[in-house]
Amino acid sequence: MSKPVQPPAGKYPVGSSVHANPWESLREFTAARIALGRAGSSLPTRELLKFGLAHAQARDAVHLPFDSESLAQQLEADGMTTLRVQSRAQNRETYLCRPDLGRRLGDDSRRMLNAYPDKQADILLVIGDGLSSKAVHRQAVPFIRALLPYLSLLGLKLAPVVLAHQSRVALGDDIGACLRARAVAILIGERPGLSSPDSLGIYFTWEPHTRRLESERNCISNIRPEGLDYPQAAFKLAWLLEHAGQRRLSGIELKDESDNPALYGLVKPLFKQAERLGGEI
Repeated sequence: MSKPVQPPAGKYPVGSSVHANPWESLREFTAARIALGRAGSSLPTRELLKFGLAHAQARDAVHLPFDSESLAQQLEADGMTTLRVQSRAQNRETYLCRPDLGRRLGDDSRRMLNAYPDKQADILLVIGDGLSSKAVHRQAVPFIRALLPYLSLLGLKLAPVVLAHQSRVALGDDIGACLRARAVAILIGERPGLSSPDSLGIYFTWEPHTRRLESERNCISNIRPEGLDYPQAAFKLAWLLEHAGQRRLSGIELKDESDNPALYGLVKPLFKQAERLGGEI
């Protein structure tokens, strides 16, 4: 029988009421809340304080105002055009209580997009605050920079990047329909976890319109340096773009097989080049 895992020497003083968790050695492999130990029948004070901090960080991520101005400046400095829109949820309180209003454009934003002259792009990128503005502030621009070489390789025309306030996932389809884009990918802040308040998600839809179902979208999740890094996430979206264009669909009928050598397509050589250059194309 194997010996039980012992806590690090000197971590808990002799006579301490804190009992070490035998899983403690596994904590180096994950940020998940495992092996917290116990003090009597409760958590150690250290872990209780960490939980309180993580919970506060998650709440802050939900309520942090969306700084679309700063993101627009960064994207325009890289040569991209940006547009800003608002969902039907006019403030954060309404957004959190009425998810349906976050899925549709406000009237002024709809009129502005319908009047936009240069339509019918191949791919539309929407950056939405979602449930974590912190995520899009940190992850959206580096991800887009990693994606641009793939769009060039595939010969895809990029629509203006739309920055969407008080947005839910389905808002990307509404925006895509207004701009008549062949495909839309909405980059949105995911619901904060206790170890990941800044995780970015991407939802991809081929031929977007307001009647699309959740099953007709593909999701790439946990995009951040501690999770799925930017080069890998950009490769996955480029793979989906290439194969969605070939098959004219997205969602559950388009499985992410970007790790299948037989289906690498055009984008894999560029990803290999990025790996050789340390993640930069």
